[in-house]
Amino acid sequence: MSFFNKLKSRLFKSSSKLEEGLDAIVEDGGTDEPEAQAPAPTPAPSQAPDPAPAPPAPAPKPEAPAAKSAPPAPAPKPQSPAPRPDPAPAPKPAAAPPEPAPAAQETPRPGLLGRLTGRAPAAPVVRRVLDDDMLEQLEEVLIAADMGVDTSARVVANLAEGRFGRRMSTAEIKEVLAAEIARIMEPVARPMPLFAKRPQVVLVVGVNGSGKTTTIGKLASQFRAAGKSVVIAAGDTFRAAAVEQLQVWGERAGVPVLTAPEGSDPASLAFDAMTKAADSGADLLLIDTAGRLQNRADLMEELGKIVRVIRKKDPSAPHNTLLVLDATTGQNALLQVEIFQKLADVSGLVMTKLDGTARGGVLVALADRFGLPIHAIGVGEQIDDLDAFDPEEFAAALTGLET
Repeated sequence: MSFFNKLKSRLFKSSSKLEEGLDAIVEDGGTDEPEAQAPAPTPAPSQAPDPAPAPPAPAPKPEAPAAKSAPPAPAPKPQSPAPRPDPAPAPKPAAAPPEPAPAAQETPRPGLLGRLTGRAPAAPVVRRVLDDDMLEQLEEVLIAADMGVDTSARVVANLAEGRFGRRMSTAEIKEVLAAEIARIMEPVARPMPLFAKRPQVVLVVGVNGSGKTTTIGKLASQFRAAGKSVVIAAGDTFRAAAVEQLQVWGERAGVPVLTAPEGSDPASLAFDAMTKAADSGADLLLIDTAGRLQNRADLMEELGKIVRVIRKKDPSAPHNTLLVLDATTGQNALLQVEIFQKLADVSGLVMTKLDGTARGGVLVALADRFGLPIHAIGVGEQIDDLDAFDPEEFAAALTGLET
């Protein structure tokens, strides 16, 4: 399965939320427009039924049987009241002819369209006029998908440009939204840059549970498969499970994992890891760090210490600082980027867990507000569930657009 198919199938929580909202908006005040595509074929079938109405024309014939049916009843009554009640049963036979008429209209229409176009007639499409009320509802749906107030307003404004007052369907709105989202995210869709510097130091930061350790393991395995020599430093010295997890990934990818005793200084480990990576001629050194909440000043200061110690060894390091974000945190990711960017000079983002949230729109808000490169996105636990970020594929998956 291609990564786009995975993304599309696993981003269903976000896409379905958007899709349900768009459907509800268009149906609220929208109308079916089957005639928009069917007017041309309609006159053709009408010519065939024209001869059919001719037979019903001899309506007087039903009157004759009615008159004959009257004689079996008492003869004296038909002189004055009888002729008037007799016409009452007459409409009943007249109602019978209309039954074949609709059948005649239903059968020729698909048959004729099938011969002319080679396909069945299009189903009715619900369209609604793009007015102020509809734009306000669209903005609310985008905000609910965690696209952010400012970004949602900007997207809706661009959607309305040149289309205000036009009748639009859900599919047409999806196309415009996908194009606008892709336009916003195109400038930030960049892979992690590789430099000639050896070792290239990549510091990976993020809050607790964001997926840093798993992301490092996947990156190490992918870089190793691309022919790069990689070393991992298990800088989360406070959590034994993180070290063990990295060691499993290291064995799987054939990458050495440098560790330190539990509770030791992570900055010292980072310094030693740079020395060992340089001695071994490694291309990349991936340094894991302990998860820390952005509101814990002491932990954030510890991260600053790691950066300072690394720069004592190499003033240009870290060459990449990747911030791993959990998509399920929604708008809180914006605050995380702001804080980590100040302390660790974040150079790029990796978004994980897009398969478990209806808040995939936050990635659009991040791109629009910060403009930081988005190197990769993750939609699962397997190694191939992390891949380079493609704005058009993401926009199509987020909006549920059929491609």
